[in-house]
Amino acid sequence: MTKTQRITPLPGQESVWDYPRPPRLEQAPQRIQVYFNGVALANTAGAWRVLETSHPPVYYLPPGDIAMDYLHPAPAQSWCEWKGQATYYDVIVVGRTARQSAWTYLRPSRPYAPIAGYIGFYAWAMDQCLVDGEQVTPQPGGFYGGWITNNIVGPFKGEAGTTGW
Repeated sequence: MTKTQRITPLPGQESVWDYPRPPRLEQAPQRIQVYFNGVALANTAGAWRVLETSHPPVYYLPPGDIAMDYLHPAPAQSWCEWKGQATYYDVIVVGRTARQSAWTYLRPSRPYAPIAGYIGFYAWAMDQCLVDGEQVTPQPGGFYGGWITNNIVGPFKGEAGTTGW
């Protein structure tokens, strides 16, 4: 699939091809929950979401609504052309580890300042990530942190054949 084969959204759906570049930051009105190894890691109605062309939303959760005792700094870092330097966490719960499965921007660029210190989770590494009770599908490709729900349509960056987008 290529971006020219955009899926037309139905009423109540969003197309990732209507999201802007550079990405837009907006408050997420939904309840966001994250579970790993039988533990509720996060439960919040105070998340932000980042919306970028061809990517499903990436949710950033306030650390006050996360069981931070289970997150341990990891040595990894990455760079986002929009948000800046990201640092990572290993999630460790009762002997089970998901390496570099959460990340944060401690000092993001000015447009993304509201998410400073907020945490994103890779849905593929967690047992369950929910948006208003709906279990999400992880964005394809491993590197990307987007969460796909029934109200989001693609095609999505990360699927086979999308490396040139």
